[in-house]
Amino acid sequence: MVNIYYFPGNNILEVNNLPTSTFFNLPQPKKERIIDAALDEFADHSYHQARVSNIVKKAGIAKGSFYQYFEDKKEIFKYIIDIMGEKKLKYLKDVIKKQAEMDFFDFLEELYKEGINFAKDHPRLNKIGNKLFSDSNSEIFEEIMDINKNKSIYFYENILNKGIDNGEIDPQIDIKLTAHLLTKINIFIGELLYKESEVGLDDMRIVQEVLYIIKNGLELNKKGGDNIGTT
Repeated sequence: MVNIYYFPGNNILEVNNLPTSTFFNLPQPKKERIIDAALDEFADHSYHQARVSNIVKKAGIAKGSFYQYFEDKKEIFKYIIDIMGEKKLKYLKDVIKKQAEMDFFDFLEELYKEGINFAKDHPRLNKIGNKLFSDSNSEIFEEIMDINKNKSIYFYENILNKGIDNGEIDPQIDIKLTAHLLTKINIFIGELLYKESEVGLDDMRIVQEVLYIIKNGLELNKKGGDNIGTT
């Protein structure tokens, strides 16, 4: 699952690490060729194993030209992540539009569900996301995850406040603390989905299990609460 944006199902990432104006002034077919070559390289290799030389070879450009467009490999990688975020935002727009019609937990589940569908519909992007999660102890992973932490927290604060207003969320919770926690849980779900063969659950089952815990907590509901997976 492509789970590298701080938006459940998932997050919308804004990298703010753009190519030079020289790149944007290129003819559209050439820009697309360079991006396509970069997508292939980062889908086939981890960030650390990917090579600029492979990108320029496939794109059919000189290596010197590449450095007129991008400062280095990190810049084009972050730009690729930014493109992934834009594509996912467009994919999730219908769910986001329905937020007012759903309660807090249904909205989260729908976002995750569509995030999983996005990954299935975009296997090359999914491979890039999985490779990033496979290197979750790396500096590049931490750098990318830190970029939009505040955006994620802001997003969660908004929907938590909506949930409180609608009588779905306990008004006594610390909203900022809960938003931080949900952001961390979101990354954790991404790691679980990457390692799902170790967990032994399918994608949505993992999501439903985690959402069940968020909704119901750990204390036994002696009144016989919801069954797991029915959040």
